[in-house]
Amino acid sequence: MTTVLIVDDQPLQRYGFHLLLDSVPETDVVGEAAHGAEAVRKAAELRPDVVLMDVRMPGMDGIEATRRIVAAGGRSRVLVLTTFDLDEYVHAALRAGASGFLLKDARPEELLAGIRAVASGDAVIAPALTRRLLEEYARYVPAHRSDSAEDPRLGSLTDREREILVAVGKGWTNGEIAARFVLSESTVKTHVGRVLAKIGARDRVQAVIFAYDLGLARPGVD
Repeated sequence: MTTVLIVDDQPLQRYGFHLLLDSVPETDVVGEAAHGAEAVRKAAELRPDVVLMDVRMPGMDGIEATRRIVAAGGRSRVLVLTTFDLDEYVHAALRAGASGFLLKDARPEELLAGIRAVASGDAVIAPALTRRLLEEYARYVPAHRSDSAEDPRLGSLTDREREILVAVGKGWTNGEIAARFVLSESTVKTHVGRVLAKIGARDRVQAVIFAYDLGLARPGVD
């Protein structure tokens, strides 16, 4: 059973999410919050597996709420719901520790799959959505990036692991990486896990941002 806290300032939106999550046996809505401060308080109190987080809310927004929930060091992982007109918030939300993104017009099965993925510690963004979102996100990446040669975390990677990191940064699936490097998908999964551990990334989404910030990858660039 995956426990979920729904955070959105629109009552009808919360009601819709609640109905969807109640329709499947593997999710349990343990609470709702209408703004960021309430989300932080309820996340600490209820300790849900997943916080379904809106971005724009009165008072404390979803980005600051995400930052505080993650900083508290609890078990909860944050899945941010966004729309393309809010892409200027993507970088800030990832920096705050969000585990992934879905669009608010995602199909019900995509939302449910995303929640399951987040709860299991995986990235939640479907590959096609990853590419679309990252293409928008790239517009907001700061022009100045660190010199990748100076980052000690890269020095701990093998040549293969660095190739895997770059591929992850491009939004490739494990299957696509396996095909490109003639590896099995299980081997790719093992490599990805090692890369995440070595660079200190919480999940695949954070690895993407790491690759972007060091200038190792951009969407649509082979």
